[in-house]
Amino acid sequence: MRIGNDRRQDDFEINVIPLIDVLLTLLMFFVLTSTFIQHSRLQVTLPNASTSDRDMNAPTLTVMIDREGRFYVGSDEVMGEGIDPLKQAITSHAGSDRERPVTIRADANTPHQDVVTAMDALGQLGFSRLSIATTPTATGATE
Repeated sequence: MRIGNDRRQDDFEINVIPLIDVLLTLLMFFVLTSTFIQHSRLQVTLPNASTSDRDMNAPTLTVMIDREGRFYVGSDEVMGEGIDPLKQAITSHAGSDRERPVTIRADANTPHQDVVTAMDALGQLGFSRLSIATTPTATGATE
């Protein structure tokens, strides 16, 4: 019986391949299930509400929408349905000036989709200085 000198030396190894497989699987899971924030392609510069004087000399392009969903660019009605006739009318009024400020004037009862359509058409054409016209409410008025 040999007890002292012939001990077995077990070499302990850590197998890292299953660990790498698990880590890659977790990484793929988190990448595929995470929500990516998609920013709107239409960059809108919101107007500041202040009492200071505004530049009244800047020529603005006005897009109006009535409660029935008819579009007007300047004072001309846009003939046709959809976004393409609206884009053509905006292009004919604005020319190549994409830095021109644009004011969207919509009736209070206009469907939201019509306002979004106008903003989408302006964004596709490259306008970035958009504002939405509102009327101030009377102070102290209750609903």
